[in-house]
Amino acid sequence: MASAGKKPEICSPFFPRRNSSRKTSAEIVSEVRQSLRVQSTQRPFTPRDAQRQLFGTSSVRVNAVNRPPSAFSLHAQNFDSPDSRPGSGTRLSPLNHKPKLQDPCESGDQAHVVPKPPADPLEVRRPLIGPRARLRRAGSLPIMPPAETDVNERRSLRPEQRQSSAKQRLVPDHAAGHGGPLRPVPNTTQNERITCPSNADLNVTTNVDITRPKTDVRNNDSRLCTEQDTQSLVWNNRIAPLLEQLEGIAAGGSPGSEAVEEDAACDLCERLHGSLAAADMLGRRCKARSRILRTLFRLIDLDSARLNLQIAELCLQMRVSGNNLLNICKLVFKLSRSESNDGLFQDNPVLDSLFNILTTEDVCTSGEVMLYCVGTLKFLSGNGTILRRLLDKNCIGVAHKLIQRLHFVEDANMAIAGHVLVQLTAILRNLADQSESRSLFVSFGLLSELCLVLQHHNKDQDICTNISRIFSKLSSYSECRLALSQTPGCYQLFLEVLSRHHQKQDLVVRLLFTLGNITAKSDDSRLQLFQCEGSVDTLLQIYDSYQQRDDKQQQKQPKPPGSGQEADDVLVKLVRVLANMCIHTHVGPALADNATFVQLLIETLELRCVQESEELTVNTAATINNLSYYQQPNSALRNCHLTIAKLMMKLLLSSCMEAVLEATRVFGNLTQSSEVRDYIMQSKAHQFVITLLDSKSPEVCFSACGVLTNLASDVPNRASLAVEGTAAKLIDCLRDLGQGDWQLAGQLCQALWNLAGSCPDSFLDREQTEALLDILTAYLDKDEALKWIENEDLKDYHGACWELEFFPVAQKLINIQYPLLLSS
Repeated sequence: MASAGKKPEICSPFFPRRNSSRKTSAEIVSEVRQSLRVQSTQRPFTPRDAQRQLFGTSSVRVNAVNRPPSAFSLHAQNFDSPDSRPGSGTRLSPLNHKPKLQDPCESGDQAHVVPKPPADPLEVRRPLIGPRARLRRAGSLPIMPPAETDVNERRSLRPEQRQSSAKQRLVPDHAAGHGGPLRPVPNTTQNERITCPSNADLNVTTNVDITRPKTDVRNNDSRLCTEQDTQSLVWNNRIAPLLEQLEGIAAGGSPGSEAVEEDAACDLCERLHGSLAAADMLGRRCKARSRILRTLFRLIDLDSARLNLQIAELCLQMRVSGNNLLNICKLVFKLSRSESNDGLFQDNPVLDSLFNILTTEDVCTSGEVMLYCVGTLKFLSGNGTILRRLLDKNCIGVAHKLIQRLHFVEDANMAIAGHVLVQLTAILRNLADQSESRSLFVSFGLLSELCLVLQHHNKDQDICTNISRIFSKLSSYSECRLALSQTPGCYQLFLEVLSRHHQKQDLVVRLLFTLGNITAKSDDSRLQLFQCEGSVDTLLQIYDSYQQRDDKQQQKQPKPPGSGQEADDVLVKLVRVLANMCIHTHVGPALADNATFVQLLIETLELRCVQESEELTVNTAATINNLSYYQQPNSALRNCHLTIAKLMMKLLLSSCMEAVLEATRVFGNLTQSSEVRDYIMQSKAHQFVITLLDSKSPEVCFSACGVLTNLASDVPNRASLAVEGTAAKLIDCLRDLGQGDWQLAGQLCQALWNLAGSCPDSFLDREQTEALLDILTAYLDKDEALKWIENEDLKDYHGACWELEFFPVAQKLINIQYPLLLSS
């Protein structure tokens, strides 16, 4: 302990350390708390369209001439009954003459075959069964059997192909003569020889190594006949009766009310679907497929949502194509436009059929089909329950594959591809709200794919807006933010889109929010964005265009986009990006020296008031605080520090505590200038700063202590501060808030140290001195000070803060107070 006669140490003004040779994580945290801070803001709200439309009311496609319609009517007459191939749209006129057929008896030549009329389109050709299949006119030549076909290849043929093959292999039985029944010829080997006389008795001479029994072909034909017999039985016993009842309902022959009729039709369609599935007659294999489709198409005129959805699913299972496929997709789309029908889709397999279309169809040939499919899914994704079902059905994976295919669409189909992408990105926008989807966006690499879409379609406002909404949602989460920031060229791409669509407020605000999220936690991202070509110029041009000036100034400037609130939303997000960029040690000094940027910030504070634009003014003050951390001489900010101090005074005296806190932080840096210190003392603002010590808020007290520390560095100011009871308030804060927050405790000791100055004996009375010594003695016991911290990681952190922030100044302070206490 020092003797009573020892001269107290003269205190020198204590300023916050800048470039210490010993740099630890605790010091970095301390510096960030003192000056540089990351800004946060709320994600932009995305309003829902009042009505479900293919393109929303804000879409640039609303008044487009060639865009597909959102509303239309569909009737049975819109469908093509024969679905075997797409209709040509034209009909051939009938022949005016009738061909004269020659009587076979009038000619000695070989009889001519009389042509038959074309088969009814409702019936598919069936092979003749039984003796009729073996009748052939005398003298007719058999068809040469084909070369040997592999057994597996033959089994892989479709039924109609196997039937054709079986017909070709029937020749007249040699023992029965020319007019006898036909017999199947076994497959031949390379040693087989077949001779066919022109008009004599048909003699078949073979020299064959028989490898398979003759019964193989007969067994194949027998099995084919069995399948056809089974299908005929199913048709006659199950399907035909159901169709007859459905046709009666379609014709209005079913008695009862509309509700009873609807229930009956739905029940019949469900039974029809089940019967066709059980008999393996879905797809294009059913022999009377056209009749089934024609009946189903007629039922559409009943205009029942539940029935129409069942019809649509059954038609899709029947593999309709061409115009019918398009109309069925339109029908499903029309049903999905009404939210009241969402319940019908929840457990309906039509969702799987839509995904199948998106997976198999080609946009070049079926662009409108795919458009109405994704349009349907977009509407349904607005329903939370269905949205989760879409996620379970791998909707993100299907969307990813479709986006990859759309990358390679030729220019001739770029318009329809753009329409599809508008709907597809809207689906992904809704899926991005689901927590389960975020890992899928990352694992599928969908964020980089969307950047590629943004690059290819950067002129399309609708696509760009939807993708900006996806990014604004996902960039709030670390794994998605990291994946996006690692996408090559994403920063330059965002800047190009912002520059091209700077008038599109909802797009601009979301891309700026995304950039703010990316630059909030990554120093590399801050530098990469700054280093992009024209990055600062682009951001400042947007800043200038959204700066809401008064009427007199506005006459000289272009009309700003959006309303006042919308403009403020853009500026809030933009200022946040610039504030985050300032944290980088290379970017911050460059921005602090940018006169245009500094002037825009000053202008914002001059034009806005806290009551009307609280978030904007607070964020602007925070950005100035980050810039004021860099104190290079003759910078643009340094040259305006007195003007900025006057603007901060407005915030300091406001009723908004956030604005007061940010203004106090700015003063903590600006008061390193003697001009600013003099301005504060002359305007009596120091009295208000002292009252902030009563707030009992650690953050507010920390910032106020920074200002008082700098003010007390001037000798003339110490007496004014002492008169206001500054020392007593500092001691109270140290006792109440110091333990557990060693950064704050160190800042309080720094303020006390500067306040003592060259006259420590007049600094405190005896009671205050004893209280301060008791607090410092307790706090300087490191083990006692840190014993309440259980987490080892936090204990190391707090230990570093205690050692670096509190101990040095507290030890100096106690060394000058003990002699004073003993001498008194």
